[in-house]
Amino acid sequence: MHDRRDFLKTTVAAASVLAISSIPQAFAAAPPMYTNVIYTKDNPGIWKGKEGSHAPEVTVTGSKVAIVTKHPMSDKHFIVRHTLVLEDGTYVGATTFTPADKPESSYELPAGYKGKFYATSFCNQHDFWLTETVV
Repeated sequence: MHDRRDFLKTTVAAASVLAISSIPQAFAAAPPMYTNVIYTKDNPGIWKGKEGSHAPEVTVTGSKVAIVTKHPMSDKHFIVRHTLVLEDGTYVGATTFTPADKPESSYELPAGYKGKFYATSFCNQHDFWLTETVV
């Protein structure tokens, strides 16, 4: 019985690693694979016309990344969270907002980082938005 449990634990761990490592590829394939699940400025899906106030805008200055979502904030409709993830799936950080906050956040890229990263913005009514940036 002990060997079976070890096998199951190893299988679950391996599946988790594979799933996590496929996140960047899933983001890259967002338009055809995740239409109406992950939205982008170029692929707003069912939220066409909402791109300007939901897709996160990214500014990079040196190693600092600023994310702004130009979205009005009210108790019933607001940006819940920003997240920054590197191309390899490395989590850089996240900021959670209340309706009283401005949906603005900033993060520090790892020293010398070059490549893609993904900024996300989640709206409580209009779902999950993604902006891909290359430095």
